[in-house]
Amino acid sequence: MKLTVKHLRKEFATCLAVDDLSFSIETGEITGFVGPNGAGKTTTMRILSTIETCTDGKVELDGRSILEYPELARKHIGYVPDSLPSNSDMTVHEYLDFFARAYGLKTPQRQETVSQLEEFTNLVGIKEKYIDSLSKGMKQRVSIARALISDPDFILMDEPAAGLDPRARIELRELLKVLCEQGKGILISSHILSELSEICTATVIIEKGELLTSGKIEEVVKKSSSSKRVLQIKTLEPNEMLGKKLVLEPLVDKISVIGNSFEFEYDGTDQQAAELLATLIKENYQIISFGFKQQNLESVFMNITKGDVQ
Repeated sequence: MKLTVKHLRKEFATCLAVDDLSFSIETGEITGFVGPNGAGKTTTMRILSTIETCTDGKVELDGRSILEYPELARKHIGYVPDSLPSNSDMTVHEYLDFFARAYGLKTPQRQETVSQLEEFTNLVGIKEKYIDSLSKGMKQRVSIARALISDPDFILMDEPAAGLDPRARIELRELLKVLCEQGKGILISSHILSELSEICTATVIIEKGELLTSGKIEEVVKKSSSSKRVLQIKTLEPNEMLGKKLVLEPLVDKISVIGNSFEFEYDGTDQQAAELLATLIKENYQIISFGFKQQNLESVFMNITKGDVQ
């Protein structure tokens, strides 16, 4: 199944939050939704989940408009906001049971569904606790469980790792992998790009409500790579003489040194890089690592965004 956004536009009184945005996501993939603060990510997710209306554009599930038929979104799309609303008078179990009733699940299907979700999201031990008493990580699990009640094909997650401790982040990452293996499509916004790089197979990068790039991560990285590669050298100990030597190399530019690590743009071929390494070893520089820096989602983001906000 494919969720497609076509020329989406959202105007507020004071700004244009989403500007002619088009992309698609598919089931069985985890797509990182990336952009600076104020880029329009949350607004887009709220439109996809039919919480917010758009000014113009289309959102389609396998060719059928969820803007014209919002019941499609209720069935096929689950939304995990950046925070749960305050519920001081509801336990975890009562909260999930309430939404299961809202989706029209009847007893005993409702009880079985809620019980299975509590077990799947590891909420069994806290199901009688009031939601307001939970940690950020546990609240996030409750929010995911609620989004899964209708067994949706797509899950939209707005900054789910924000405020989580390291263990909760790892557990969340593993949970997303399991959901992906079950065939669900996940669109996840996050500022923790290193974590997105580990779990995402595709990405959508926006800024000021406009699409900058989208596609499989390896394709986006290849397309966005700068013409000059970055070479990294690490020596056994800090070596001032190596820095002076590199400055004189004609293919080397923009050298940065941190301790015993050297990083610089290298405008040569692989063969020329191999010859440089051979020369350094011959001249008794104690090289412990030598190689070109791999582009990743973080480097792509820094290359193509300007940090502008609405």
